[in-house]
Amino acid sequence: MTPNVGNTDRIIRILAGIALIAWALAGGPAWAWIGVLPLATGVFRFCPAYRLLGMNTCGTKK
Repeated sequence: MTPNVGNTDRIIRILAGIALIAWALAGGPAWAWIGVLPLATGVFRFCPAYRLLGMNTCGTKK
């Protein structure tokens, strides 16, 4: 997998994912577990949706 998530995008995804998971653990709505997705895409620096759309925020050449 070629990385397609840049540093700023990565930080935002990780923070949003952690916040949503924490909210779910604190008794928030069940849909807050969706935070696993942005957390995973931030950690692995790969977003399948970006690949489908041809996007790349990390600045690496294909």
